[in-house]
Amino acid sequence: MQLFDIIGPVMVGPSSSHTAGAVKIGYVAHKLLSEPLTEADIYLHGSFLATGKGHGTDKAIVAGLLGMQPDDIRIPDSLSIAEGLNIKINFAGITLKDANPNSVLLKLTGSSGRKLEIVGESLGGSIINIAAIDGLSANFSGDHPTLIVHNLDQPGHVAEVTSMLSHKSVNIASMQLYRENRGGNAVMILECDQEIPDKAIEWLKGLEGVEKVTYYSLV
Repeated sequence: MQLFDIIGPVMVGPSSSHTAGAVKIGYVAHKLLSEPLTEADIYLHGSFLATGKGHGTDKAIVAGLLGMQPDDIRIPDSLSIAEGLNIKINFAGITLKDANPNSVLLKLTGSSGRKLEIVGESLGGSIINIAAIDGLSANFSGDHPTLIVHNLDQPGHVAEVTSMLSHKSVNIASMQLYRENRGGNAVMILECDQEIPDKAIEWLKGLEGVEKVTYYSLV
């Protein structure tokens, strides 16, 4: 057992799951969007919906979307900060199938018109899981540099991505593959031990059959 397991994360309270975890979900989404946010539709599920108001879950998620970390003293003021930046924030309730009770669906729009849809789960102690991206299954924590590649389900794409990472001396910590159906839309999610160079990300975006590349950096 580590000290963190006893005293919990450094955070602006009151709850490690409903506040700190919610901030982290928003922060990971902020990094994945990778451009200024202009609009966010936030759909709260389960306990996030039932008790989130008292725990400041709404403010916590928005704080993360603005790039704040769980210990940022501005978290209680995040809604007014977003309003001052002319960011449109909409809240609603939702029932997500087979979802963790502490879950949220985020539908985000960036300054260039880029769209991003994420389902995030808060597992307790500020530990989170990103369970879906753009309608496809996912499973990553935001604790490692993470590459998400949406592609057509065709032979060779996995080899192209892994070969590129090997060439750049980037070690793969974990890799997950999902697809809607054979020959349809697919996604690969690779958590890495090192950051991936920007030029490598741009190279991936230009590959035939690759529809979207999203990168979560710890930098």
